[in-house]
Amino acid sequence: MSISLLQSCSTLVRRSFLPASIRLYASAVKKTMEQHQVVPDVIPVAPAEEAKVSYPSGAVVQQGNELTPTQVKDIPKVEWNADSGSFYTLCMTDPDAPSRKEPTYREWHHWLVGNIPGAEVAKGETLSEYVGSGPPEGTGLHRYVFLVYKQNGKLSFDEPRLTNRSADNRGGFSIRKFAEKHQLGNPVAGNLYQAQWDDYVPLLYKQLGA
Repeated sequence: MSISLLQSCSTLVRRSFLPASIRLYASAVKKTMEQHQVVPDVIPVAPAEEAKVSYPSGAVVQQGNELTPTQVKDIPKVEWNADSGSFYTLCMTDPDAPSRKEPTYREWHHWLVGNIPGAEVAKGETLSEYVGSGPPEGTGLHRYVFLVYKQNGKLSFDEPRLTNRSADNRGGFSIRKFAEKHQLGNPVAGNLYQAQWDDYVPLLYKQLGA
């Protein structure tokens, strides 16, 4: 048997013996991203793995579930199956600004961190500080999409560094174009939730100087 054939057989065996939970999550991520039209509104190809996202409030992102702006106001913990020797980029973006019906500011990005060693987000290079959900009143549900990209190596980013005290330079973003610019390929992990206005949103707008 040739070496290449042996390698192919080995790959097939490994895939066939993947834990059922991993195969289920991979299928769920793709289905959710397509069902909520994240593909093609945000990305051309759905990630194969779920990124686990949990908030200090106790809220957990579960493939399109609805959470409130109050629940997601603080920086979440994001986990994925990372290679400790690689660097990653993490993005949280809203393609429905100011509304899903009229997304004239698509995308409004809420969080952007690059050069993450393994899955240690806190040790990455923060390009845009975390801002929680702030959908305008009466605009219905917005999609909030988390995407993780595996970098080819450590990168030098020339994007402006954005604080969480201003809304400047957040709108009109495209994670697809950002990924193309930095040759990130397709996302390796992802998740999303939905949210609509609650009484925390005016406090967020005040923080952003709106």
